[in-house]
Amino acid sequence: MPARKGVDGGEMRLAVLVGNPKPQSRTLTVAQLVAERVADVVGATHELTVDLSGYARDLFEWPHAELAELADKLAAVDYLVVGTPTYKASYTGLLKAFLDRYPSGGLAGVTAIPIMTASDAIHGLAVEFTLRPLLVELGASVPTKGLCFLTAQMEAAESVVDEWVAANRHSLDPKSVRSIDG
Repeated sequence: MPARKGVDGGEMRLAVLVGNPKPQSRTLTVAQLVAERVADVVGATHELTVDLSGYARDLFEWPHAELAELADKLAAVDYLVVGTPTYKASYTGLLKAFLDRYPSGGLAGVTAIPIMTASDAIHGLAVEFTLRPLLVELGASVPTKGLCFLTAQMEAAESVVDEWVAANRHSLDPKSVRSIDG
């Protein structure tokens, strides 16, 4: 699909933010796959991936020019795929520490797609009851059901993500998202 125009009239942009402390994690793999599929559906260009594992030592340094620049770039995209493993039935402290750089409403105008990887289906609702409210508090629109991806499904990742995208396709439509946001 050709790139569509974003709200600002420019090309629609998509980014990925992953809060797994392990570099090149399964969470990153799943988030990148979701981003690829969502970009195809909405006609966005995937312009940035931020793997917070590379910034763990810097997250509590204030101010931090590089992190401030990353936060600004992520707040300026149309779609933001946010991925985290499930830790203690919630998102990681790594992700929370980065997202704390935004004020309330700091992601206004961004359509966020929450993803949590989990080792057990018992954590299936964590994406809806922990990550979604955080993203909404930051002002993001979250029109889709979050994806709780069981790590035991890694070999079938493409079909699991494709099934999720098919079920949420209508909510990803940029016209639907804009009409929800006003």
